[in-house]
Amino acid sequence: MELAHSLLLNEETYNQLGEVQKAEFIFDWLRYLEKLLLATSRSDVREKQKTLVEQLLCLLNSSPGPPTRRLLAKNLAILYSIGDTFSVYETIDKCNDLIRSKDDSPSYLPTKLAAVVCLGSLYKKLGRILGNTFTDTVGNILKAMKSAESQGRYEIMLSLQNILNGLGAAATPCHRDVYKAARSCLTDRSMAVRCAAAKCLLELQNEAIFMWGTDLDSVATLCFKSFEGSNYDVRISVSKLLGTVLAKAIISKHPGAAASRQSIRRVSLEEVLELLGTGFLRGSSGFLRASGDMLKGTSSVSRDVRVGVTQAYVVFVATLGGAWLEKNFAAFLSHILSLVSQSHPKATQTQADAVCSRRCVSFILRATVGGLLGEKAQIAAAKDICQAIWKLKKVMDAVMSDGNLETRLGSADVAASQHMLVCALQELGNLIHSLGTTAAPLLQDSSAGILDNVVSVTLHPSISVRLAAAWCLHCIAVALPSYLTPLLDRCLERLTVLKSSPEAVTGFSFAVAALLGAVTHCPLGIPHGKGKIIMTLAEDLLCSAAQNSRLSAQRTQAGWLLIAALMTLGPAFVSHHLARVLLLWKCVFPVSPKDLETEKSRGDSFTWQVTLEGRAGALCAIKSFVSHCGDLLTEEVIPHLLTPLPCAVDLLTLLSSILKTYGSPLKTPSVVYRQRLYELLILLPPETYEGNLCAILRELAADLTAPDIQVAASTFLLPPLCHQDDLLILSPLLQETDHRFIEEQLLLGNGIACGSLEYDPYSIYEKDVEGDSVPKPLPPTLSVISSAVKLFGVVCAHVGEAQRLLILEQLLDSIKHTKGARQQVVQLHVVSSVSSFLKYVAGSKGHLGPEEMRRPVLTLVMGALESPNPLLRCAAAEAWARLAQVVDDGAFTAALAQVSFDKLKSARDAVTRTGHSLALGSLYRYLGGISSSQHLNSCVGILYTLSQDSTSPDVQTWALHSLSLIIDSAGPLYYTHAEPTLSLIIMLLLNVPPTHAEVHQSLGRCLNALITTLGPELQGNSTSVSTLRTSCLLGCAVMQDNPDYLVQAQAISCLQQLHMFAPRHVNLSSLVSCLCVNLCSPYLLLRRAVLACLRQLVQREAAEVSEHAVMLAKDSREELAPDANIREVGLEGALLTLLDKETDQRLCHDIKETLNHMLTSMAVDKLSFWLKLCKDVLAASADFTTVTCVDTMQEEEGDKGDDASVLTTRNDGRPHPFTNPRWATRVFAAECVCRIISQCESAHSAHFNIALAQEMKKRDSRNDFLVLHLADLIRMAFMAATDHSDQLRLSGLETLLVVIRRFAAIPEPEFPGHVILEQYQANVGAALRPAFTSETPPDVTAKACQVCSAWIASGVVSDLNDLRRVHQLLVSSLTKIQVGKEALSHLYNESASTMEILAVLKAWAEVYIIAIERHKNHNQPLKTTACSEESVGNGSVSSDGLLDLVHADLSTLSRLWLAALQDFALLTLPSEFASQLPGEGGAFYTAETSENAKLHYYNSWALILHATALWLTSTGFVVAEPDEGAPHLSRPVTPTSMCQGSSSGATVKSPEDVCTERVHLILGISVEFLCSLRSDATMESITACLHALQALLDVPWPRSKIGSDQDLGVELLNVLHRVILTRESPSIQLASLEVVRQIICAAQEHVKEKRRSAEVDDGAAEKETLPEFGEGKDTGGLVPGKSLVFATLELCVCILVRQLPGLNPKLTGSPGVKATKPQMLSEDGSRLVSAALVILSELPAVCSPEGSISILPTILYLTTGVLRETAVKLPGGQLSATVAASLQALKGILSSPMARAEKSHTAWTDLLRSALTTILDCWNPVDGTHQELDEVSLLTAITVFILSTSPEVTTIPCLQKRCIEKFKATLEIKDPMVQIKTYQLLLSIFQYPNPAVSYPYIYSLVSSIVERLQEIDKRKPEDTTELQIFQEGIKVLEALVAIAEEQHRSQLVACLLPILISFLLDENALGSATSIMRNLHDFALQNLMQIGPQYSSVFKSVMASSPALKARLEAAIKGNQENVKVKIPTSKHTKNSGKNSSIQLKTNFL
Repeated sequence: MELAHSLLLNEETYNQLGEVQKAEFIFDWLRYLEKLLLATSRSDVREKQKTLVEQLLCLLNSSPGPPTRRLLAKNLAILYSIGDTFSVYETIDKCNDLIRSKDDSPSYLPTKLAAVVCLGSLYKKLGRILGNTFTDTVGNILKAMKSAESQGRYEIMLSLQNILNGLGAAATPCHRDVYKAARSCLTDRSMAVRCAAAKCLLELQNEAIFMWGTDLDSVATLCFKSFEGSNYDVRISVSKLLGTVLAKAIISKHPGAAASRQSIRRVSLEEVLELLGTGFLRGSSGFLRASGDMLKGTSSVSRDVRVGVTQAYVVFVATLGGAWLEKNFAAFLSHILSLVSQSHPKATQTQADAVCSRRCVSFILRATVGGLLGEKAQIAAAKDICQAIWKLKKVMDAVMSDGNLETRLGSADVAASQHMLVCALQELGNLIHSLGTTAAPLLQDSSAGILDNVVSVTLHPSISVRLAAAWCLHCIAVALPSYLTPLLDRCLERLTVLKSSPEAVTGFSFAVAALLGAVTHCPLGIPHGKGKIIMTLAEDLLCSAAQNSRLSAQRTQAGWLLIAALMTLGPAFVSHHLARVLLLWKCVFPVSPKDLETEKSRGDSFTWQVTLEGRAGALCAIKSFVSHCGDLLTEEVIPHLLTPLPCAVDLLTLLSSILKTYGSPLKTPSVVYRQRLYELLILLPPETYEGNLCAILRELAADLTAPDIQVAASTFLLPPLCHQDDLLILSPLLQETDHRFIEEQLLLGNGIACGSLEYDPYSIYEKDVEGDSVPKPLPPTLSVISSAVKLFGVVCAHVGEAQRLLILEQLLDSIKHTKGARQQVVQLHVVSSVSSFLKYVAGSKGHLGPEEMRRPVLTLVMGALESPNPLLRCAAAEAWARLAQVVDDGAFTAALAQVSFDKLKSARDAVTRTGHSLALGSLYRYLGGISSSQHLNSCVGILYTLSQDSTSPDVQTWALHSLSLIIDSAGPLYYTHAEPTLSLIIMLLLNVPPTHAEVHQSLGRCLNALITTLGPELQGNSTSVSTLRTSCLLGCAVMQDNPDYLVQAQAISCLQQLHMFAPRHVNLSSLVSCLCVNLCSPYLLLRRAVLACLRQLVQREAAEVSEHAVMLAKDSREELAPDANIREVGLEGALLTLLDKETDQRLCHDIKETLNHMLTSMAVDKLSFWLKLCKDVLAASADFTTVTCVDTMQEEEGDKGDDASVLTTRNDGRPHPFTNPRWATRVFAAECVCRIISQCESAHSAHFNIALAQEMKKRDSRNDFLVLHLADLIRMAFMAATDHSDQLRLSGLETLLVVIRRFAAIPEPEFPGHVILEQYQANVGAALRPAFTSETPPDVTAKACQVCSAWIASGVVSDLNDLRRVHQLLVSSLTKIQVGKEALSHLYNESASTMEILAVLKAWAEVYIIAIERHKNHNQPLKTTACSEESVGNGSVSSDGLLDLVHADLSTLSRLWLAALQDFALLTLPSEFASQLPGEGGAFYTAETSENAKLHYYNSWALILHATALWLTSTGFVVAEPDEGAPHLSRPVTPTSMCQGSSSGATVKSPEDVCTERVHLILGISVEFLCSLRSDATMESITACLHALQALLDVPWPRSKIGSDQDLGVELLNVLHRVILTRESPSIQLASLEVVRQIICAAQEHVKEKRRSAEVDDGAAEKETLPEFGEGKDTGGLVPGKSLVFATLELCVCILVRQLPGLNPKLTGSPGVKATKPQMLSEDGSRLVSAALVILSELPAVCSPEGSISILPTILYLTTGVLRETAVKLPGGQLSATVAASLQALKGILSSPMARAEKSHTAWTDLLRSALTTILDCWNPVDGTHQELDEVSLLTAITVFILSTSPEVTTIPCLQKRCIEKFKATLEIKDPMVQIKTYQLLLSIFQYPNPAVSYPYIYSLVSSIVERLQEIDKRKPEDTTELQIFQEGIKVLEALVAIAEEQHRSQLVACLLPILISFLLDENALGSATSIMRNLHDFALQNLMQIGPQYSSVFKSVMASSPALKARLEAAIKGNQENVKVKIPTSKHTKNSGKNSSIQLKTNFL
């Protein structure tokens, strides 16, 4: 194919190719040429223009296929537009000659068509350049049209469209001729020609004034005619034409030319609407010919005309736009409603007509009001609709007040207004539903009186109006949950009062049922007590039904309807009333068959009507119960439920005889009864009605073949039984479109009504399938059939085999015995039920049964496979395959396939061929790869042949579809056929005429299946693969150019597959351009394909896709989607706009996913862009919200200044990119803001650091950081949080919360000590305040509480007065909730008030915790450092100030917190304790709503627990008066009111008991939570829980409780061990270790206390008899599981081994594992290790002496192990944190009293010596590893041993000798830091008071120290480190001088003095000396000054003996005399601090 890529056609290559390859080659060359011409320079093109034109014209003669001719024409036009135009006239003449040619043979046709297409293309591109030639051309084309067949007419129309487009106004002379031609084509028998004609006329009306002037009426009539017998595409095109022309007639500004004036007439809106109305009401019969049949009222408008006109209405309004609709809405509404009024009885002649007309009217209103208006305009429209309802109601009331009952009901006015009312009410409901809570102002507006109007219409005499009003109330309740309970109360009250009016009983019962159905959509629910009221009322209605015969039917229906609706509320509501429901259910049916017989003989027609109504209602209620309350179907309930079933089935069998007796009045009730019973049986498992299976089966068979069914409603029965993919080849009506709502009626055929609410009032409470639209149950006669078909499948599978065979035979006979249309109906029903049976058996993996069963099934299915109804063939093909699947026998399957093969070979009719070709595909699908490849080959061969049968497009379509199924199922087996199949597909794509769109769609499916099958193979580089790949891409390109939208959608999904498997080979820019063009396509399936593809692309290459889209938008002039403004707002903005307009759920989901992917990968790089998008969406509605915010701000005078800025909206005159986005879009934008913030978290740190961000922005202005947009973030959060929409308020508050949490800590660089958020406190306050008003729903208030506490806790605001504003909001909530659960609003379920109460308590808890923390943090430093007074003053204000704020309410809070914790404790008890729970619930929840309440407790208990623990800690467990403040709660909340019997209620508990209970409450909750951590437990809860335990253990009293109860301690430790094992987070592990430490401390205190008291008691007794306290008693044994120490050791080992695996003896002890190098741990790791070591060192104190002996080896092993594993050399001789911790721990262990206790002394000494040996061994290990260890660390450890143990440990000679050697060796090391540390350590050893320890070291080491010093003295120190070494050495010597005995002292001083004096300088040298020498001089001088006076005698004698020294000293003193005053004090000061620090360091461990 590469050879095709040249400017001229490569003819030699071309001539070598075969036929199919030639076509491919040409197409590929033309595609390439198109791109190349645009990129080539003019001169190059002109050079080769002549040859190129010749080549192209030559191709024109070679019969090119449709796609090729389109490309050819395009290229010719481009060529002339770039190159010279002088030969263009020749080309045009040539084309005209070709068209004139008399050759009519089919082979010449493509050439003619190509010539037509070329002309169109040339004129379109070159337009007026072509001057006057066009009249001849047009004349010629129009002449050719007279003799053309459909393809010709199609191409001519499109060509004329192009010519008109290119010439514009210049073409006026031909307008009339074209108009005439197009008129005839608009009613052509070929649908494609009609579409083309509509496009041509649409182009024509741009210039031809007469179309919307004088000829307007005839254009309209023509369009109406065109709608007759049309398909979906025609309706779309023609309605677009009609709508546009009519809109043009209204808005056109007429040209001023006087000449043209006479032909123009002004058209008013009324006339235009009248015109459309005529079409709607009378169809295409015109106005004048309202002849006899019209007057007789016989003709009826065909539905397709009505649907077409409906779409034209929508186009008309959409063309005029939303603003126009807003102005003219009242007129438009009254016209639309009048379409279904009584003045036009035609539209509502029959029930079915009325339903369909209503649907059309609803659709017009939905598409215009719902689609074009913004929220404000929608509210205005809702008021207009309400006005209309009110007017209709007044007319109604006037009629109803007429006294005479007869005239009243018979009056035409009732009928007149009913359909208008239904449409108005449904639209009002839909409007409010889509507005959500933004509709609140509308309902609060008393002048509109919406609720009153709707409620009053509930009494309308017509049942459909009552249902519509009920549905409207349902929508209002779903949109505004706060109205749900008031509306329910109002309807219940009216129902009770007006029980004697039949309309009121049904109307208000519908309303109540609809409102109950709304509860599932309202998370906040309704109060629990409503269930009881409704149940009582329902019982009352049922019981009183018999009292008044006028009302019995209505009351019966109402009673059961209420019960059925009540069931939807779920088990929590129903469980209390279950017994009563079951009783009613039992009573409604007779007990025995005998009673049933007597009933039959007794009743009359009316009683039977009521009885059947009642029983059908009861069945419906039970069905509702089974489907909504599955949890209540327990072993006890099921038997009660099943008792009446046999009787219900018996009644079913009697129905036909009852019908015979009483005739037609019972017809509908009996059908309804059947349907209800079938529906219930479908839900129940078949085992439950085993005894009745045969009876039921007989009834079903009778139903399915009943003689009185006339209508064949295949379209609702069969689709569920066909495979979803197969439905695609049938009518496009079955596919989803935007017009599905009205197109559905065309599916059902003229006689059948579409679904509507009045056919089944019980569906009003069901959850609707399609989102927000009204439920649309089908008429009972139809729905009973579909229920019967479903049930037949189940029952037939469960009866005995003989019975089954009998029934199948019987069904087969029933088909044979009927004729004509009846036969089709029966066949349809029978095949459906058999399919249903096979589907059920296959689904439940069953078997068909013996062989004789196969014959009847086979005959049935075979007959259907050859049925003329395509849907039936489709279902039969599915059943055919299911049959093979169920029989599951290879031979049988092969035989089935063979039958199809034979039929396909012999049959010539399309029906048989389509049926059997699909049967082959289905067989393959269910029994994938029917084993033999032979079979696959023959299948493929036959389908190849069929798919080339150009005489029948249907056969081609079905065969290709079947082929696609086979490709899909065969998988890799298909590889061998891939190439031939692909070339077949390409050949057909290039040759099938575009008028056969369905063939192209099937080709697309084949290509898609093929690409999927080849899969990743397509990436390969071999020639065969690249040929395949090129062909695939070529196929996609052909399909992209196809005019049919479904084929374009296929092309997009094929490219999507290709992009997945071979991304490098798909041209992204052309794919993206194709996607952008179709982004706003009018076709739903095309938009879905576009978004599915986009969603996949942006997962990998979001940035590229976005760039391509913007580039394309900038390059192209008009092609891109006009609705999506990509140029301005980018692809992302276009998607947001689309999201706002789109109604399809799946599409919206895809758009959101796509945007999320784009945001994830690009938000950080395009930050400003994304934030602006979100801001524009949110701000677009800001004008709507400012009003509400300003009011709330007036209260505070202080902040008007800064709030004004919050509210100013941009008015800079530019049009806003987003006009009136809906609330759902704004919610999505707010969520995006949160996502952007979280994306920035993982990006550069400058996003959250303003100083860094500003600096980086200065460096490069392209840098962009989130923190720079903080004002925008706050503003967006504010706008969202103060909106009318509750969902948006929640999102806004969430955004605000995220902003506060992320930005709270960022300092403000310009004002040190402040943070950047501080300047926004007014905004935060203003955003929160509205959420605390009384009418705010609890979920918003709960969220706002969370934000309040976060704001207070964040510490942004330091000034208490500023903080008070927000604090005040929390205080107000606290007062509101103090009354407990009874206090809060009765609008919602009790669990909603639980949620609010707990949210408030949680918020306070968070504030209190923070206040305490700050208080602690401020008080700690005060103890250690003496700060300057003022800072203390300032600091403590804010820290204690917050605490003071909380203190005021603390007594209330603590009481409520304890109550909440107690509730939580009760709710978390396992279910077996349910009987012990208090009957009326807890403090904040009611018993009935406990399940819902649990969730809210789970969300908030942890912080409340922490706060309570802190509060108890702060009171030190001193209990206040037990009764103080208790009466405020609904009942006194003491933690044990749950277990008190009534008798003990009076006892008052001691404070000790109360405290104990509180401790146990906190411990209990914590342990319960920590020991069974759920996977969803948040980090926050775990941390809070551990902190609560820490707080508890901070206080002596609870510590003593835990210390004294060893089991409790062990239990806690085991739980903490689990937490550490299951949670990786270091913070949690550290918190756990802290609790462990506290537990050990508690145990220590307990042991000490016991020892102390024992010593006091036995003071007189002998010491020996003291009992041993502590673990290990006197044996030293520790029992695992009982021992606290053992549990602690386990836990510590777990921590240490996880951080340092080298400590695990199993690992290191095994051979082959070398000891590793020491390692530095991470900061977290070293913290954990240090904490564990601290705990280890505390352990010996908990043990008895014997016990301590048994644990000491472990502890020493671990401690020295940590030392060994982490002793890393650090710069500057520092010790790593872990080493420091292990030395600290060692010191703690060594100085333990146990080491000296007499019982354990010897053992400890031995063990400590071993430990010392281990440390010494670290130095020179056996295997030579571990060279890396830090000597300083090890030496320090040795020093710790020497100094902290008793002397006998370290003074045994062998150890002492080794220690001294280590010191000697270390002194030899050259590293100066090591030397300094060594000197420091030696100094501490030398000063050790016990000479036995220190003297050996002094003897061995002093001489080498003196030598070192003298050496330095000779060299003179060069740098500061040497200086330090020298100073440390001198200190050691000085210390020695101090220790030495008198007789040796003189020798030492004599050594020391010369060294010191040698460093003194005289005054000359002092000036020029280096700083080091000067420091030395100062140091030496200062030391001499000290030594001199101390040891004066020695000093003097030395001086005397050495005059040189003396002279030097004197010179130095003189020279220094001047400076001494200044220098010595300062130097002294600095030296001191130096000493200080070094000493501090040492005291750390020594």
